[in-house]
Amino acid sequence: VTLPGVERSVASAREFGRDVLGSDHPALDDVQVCVSEAFTNGVLHTDSGRGGKVTVTFRALADVIVAEVTDDGAGGARPYLRDEPSGAGGHGMRIINALSLAWGVRPDGDRTTVWMRFPGPSRNGSPAGEGA
Repeated sequence: VTLPGVERSVASAREFGRDVLGSDHPALDDVQVCVSEAFTNGVLHTDSGRGGKVTVTFRALADVIVAEVTDDGAGGARPYLRDEPSGAGGHGMRIINALSLAWGVRPDGDRTTVWMRFPGPSRNGSPAGEGA
């Protein structure tokens, strides 16, 4: 889903996650928090928040769910995990680091994608995504 780069769109991004994963997904709360953090970072720190957009996607890969949040970029600056946890700012990336199995940043031209991996639920003994 692609949404306007405004703070009120964060709720729509969370709803999209619930709609895609289902309200009974075991990692739904963590996914929604992390997507919210990445989306908010895009609105506050990139061109997305100046009349741009933010795109949220989900993919099932074997036994994991990958959430991706793509913003309009910040002139080449990319999100990163700050070394000093008690410093001002950087809390969103620390939350993503704590709640996801893994995360990273991928440049896409001027745009930036933050990807995050979460456990995928098993369905009848099959990893998430099989047969879907």
